[in-house]
Amino acid sequence: MEVLQLVALVAGSAVVAGMARRTPVPAPLLLVAVGLIAAYIPGVPSYALDPHIVLPLLLPPLLYTASMESSYLDLRANVRPIALLSVGYVLFATVAVGYAAYLLVPGLSLPVALVLGAVIAPPDAVAATAVARRLGLPNRITTILQGESLVNDATAITAYKVALAAAVGVGAGWAGGIAEFLLASVGGVGVGLVLMVPIHLLRKRLREPLLQNTLSLLIPFVAYAAAERVHASGVLAVVVVALYLGHRNWQVDFATRLQETAVWKVISFVLESVVFALIGLQLPVVLKGLGEYEGPQAAWYALAVFLAVVVARFVWVFPATFLPRVLSERIRLREPETNWKAPVIVGWAGMRGVVSLAIAFSVPVGVPHRNLILFLTFTTVIATLVVQGLTLPPLIRLLRLPPRDLQAETLAEAQAQSEASRAAEDRLNELLEEPRNALPGPLADRLRTVLERRRNAVWERLGETNPVTGESADDIYRRLAGEMIEAEREVFVTLRDRRRIDDEMLRVLLRRLDLEEAAAYREESA
Repeated sequence: MEVLQLVALVAGSAVVAGMARRTPVPAPLLLVAVGLIAAYIPGVPSYALDPHIVLPLLLPPLLYTASMESSYLDLRANVRPIALLSVGYVLFATVAVGYAAYLLVPGLSLPVALVLGAVIAPPDAVAATAVARRLGLPNRITTILQGESLVNDATAITAYKVALAAAVGVGAGWAGGIAEFLLASVGGVGVGLVLMVPIHLLRKRLREPLLQNTLSLLIPFVAYAAAERVHASGVLAVVVVALYLGHRNWQVDFATRLQETAVWKVISFVLESVVFALIGLQLPVVLKGLGEYEGPQAAWYALAVFLAVVVARFVWVFPATFLPRVLSERIRLREPETNWKAPVIVGWAGMRGVVSLAIAFSVPVGVPHRNLILFLTFTTVIATLVVQGLTLPPLIRLLRLPPRDLQAETLAEAQAQSEASRAAEDRLNELLEEPRNALPGPLADRLRTVLERRRNAVWERLGETNPVTGESADDIYRRLAGEMIEAEREVFVTLRDRRRIDDEMLRVLLRRLDLEEAAAYREESA
């Protein structure tokens, strides 16, 4: 791929993703749709998806940023449903969808059909995370979907390798398949456990934010490559390392966290946009070698496989939700009550994505029915993104799931801030008693004022709003503070233009203002 083609792909994807934020259509769906249209515009180059790029270069950073933003405690609290989906469901879907394809397509051998089943078994991490963020699903459902999408790729890739070995006649039987699965899963987790502590210690010791963020960019690729080197799951290694680092991210220098958050937000936005655009752009490549499977027959196969994918998920999700609760009193006591609405949402949220396409493109040339596997994978990915992605929001509204209790969340935040501020004030008083920490009265009062402001800010969000603007007192405070900061910024720039300060001093002064404005923005976003 030429440089200009790559730049055009990234720029075009970013523009479409930005436009999606102004529409009710989720960005993944709009990107796929535009990619499908762009694929047939004259002059648009062919962007053939290379699995040797997607799996080792795009998947690790996407998994890393999703895992860093996930809650280790929430995932641990829901480990049973997550494991049932990320391992149990993927294996079940591999067999169920594969066997359905075996019965449906004349001449398709069972091993090749199982290859297809493994390829389209895992719901996509990027799609699940994007949809969950956009729809504001209840916390537990969001955690289960995110947890499933972080781990299921490892299960699917391992199942694919076993099925492919059987399809090309070098399979080692059930025992060999189970051994390979255990090596991939246990080995991937093991590599992650070995790497996570040294990497975290190195992150704590580095004091230069630029070095810290350089290390942060390398971590997902190092973890993935180290695991793949020993034939373990690179996916699991990345997830384990990222969950550990995210859980202990508070121990890293604050300047590093500020830069790291900004850097990974940009990387995640660009990669997610490119990934979904690439899905749509694959249509000409997929149709090119379809051969004997064309027209109505191919459309019928695509529809049947899509329906098999949807049905298989519901067949697994409902028993996996309720049967353990029926059989185990411990599960009933430990986990919150649920009803039929939650498994309906989880069952319908099984969108497929670029990982399935990348695995399909990695099927070696010469494997029987390879082009049909590519076609059915592509149509399943598109169908799940479009049909399920477009209908999931109205389905959630129809089921009237209880929304997040924002008032309760704000109250909990205010109580936590009050406790932290009291501890900080006690510590300040202790420090001021020491002679080496003597401060003039106005400066000591300023520190106390900062604490008081921080303590009151969250409580003010619970108060009455301004009848004219609809803003809370805290909102008005932040807006006025922003106006003041902007006035200061204009003065600094004017002084630079008049040569009363130089550019280096201007950058220092502007950075100070930027940090103050960023702090206000983070409070507002919370």
